[in-house]
Amino acid sequence: MRAVAKAIAKLDPGYEAVLVSSLVRARQTAEPVAEACGFERPFTETKNLAPNADPIEVLHELARLRPAAALLVGHQPHFGRLFGLLLSGRPELEIPMKKAGLAAFEAPSDPSLGLAELKFLLPPRLLEKLV
Repeated sequence: MRAVAKAIAKLDPGYEAVLVSSLVRARQTAEPVAEACGFERPFTETKNLAPNADPIEVLHELARLRPAAALLVGHQPHFGRLFGLLLSGRPELEIPMKKAGLAAFEAPSDPSLGLAELKFLLPPRLLEKLV
């Protein structure tokens, strides 16, 4: 994960918020990324990133927080449904993602509208090549 974290930092994401699920593994994943990116604020722990959470809820949470850029660290199958919702507005469309992968979306101020644009989806093996 440290190599992936360094690669993420090279992309210069400028995170204003880091949201993590309440499961320990999510925090353990977020910590090296935040460190590599120079993110020094506390994480926002949220039940809205739990594996079986409704993906619309984390999008409502982001709309309330209004960060310009945020890192979300959670789990499958939640992220697959979240990606489907972001791209199509339909949570039943599931787009799988590898562990330690990174996806970037550009979304309107209310991302729950399902109008996001996928900027990239990088599996960990490609991220590691950026280091």
